[in-house]
Amino acid sequence: MKSDMNSRQRISCLFAVMLLASSSTALASAAATPSSSAPKADPTKGAAVAGQVCAACHAADGNSAIPANPILAGQHAAYISKQLHNFKVKPGAKAERENAIMAGFAGALSEDDIRNLAAFYSTQSPKGSYAQNKELALVGQSIYKAGIPSRGVPACVGCHSPSGAGIPAQYPRLSGQHSEYTKTQLTNFRSGQRANSAQMMKISAQLKDSEIEALAEYIAGLR
Repeated sequence: MKSDMNSRQRISCLFAVMLLASSSTALASAAATPSSSAPKADPTKGAAVAGQVCAACHAADGNSAIPANPILAGQHAAYISKQLHNFKVKPGAKAERENAIMAGFAGALSEDDIRNLAAFYSTQSPKGSYAQNKELALVGQSIYKAGIPSRGVPACVGCHSPSGAGIPAQYPRLSGQHSEYTKTQLTNFRSGQRANSAQMMKISAQLKDSEIEALAEYIAGLR
């Protein structure tokens, strides 16, 4: 009996020592690993950069009045950040999103600039564009909500939501975007001129000119 008790005591002591050693190792590891928190975005600094660099094309608050230039106000910060990085030309390779004008601007922006700009525009209230052709917009509405099943075109609502608000960090806000800009982007996705979204390239490849125009018209008036 005494021998059994000694044996159990030895096992208990051994277990305690192992537990203590394990805890010490974990604490030491945690202490040796510095906390890595991403720098916090500063919309105020972003506003300053926007005023100096972006306002001429996108307006001071991101509500571009030029149909060829996108409305950035209210756009998801992660999406803006991704696009600015895609515009940058990497050594020995083409930009993921080719645009001679934006390549120059994006190339001059630091990581802090991009982070702050994205935060600034995402906090601005979008004024939005408007649909001009009701009949065309109704055709676009059908595609946006139901897709074109016969050609494997999915409904836009699945990724961009019924209101066009999109999904932060995944899919951009579309509601109220200039029809001219949307039309150009869908056409560029289809041709491969814009190649920074395999998903959109595949979908746009199935769309006819008239369908792209209808979608762009509907999105312009979407709220």
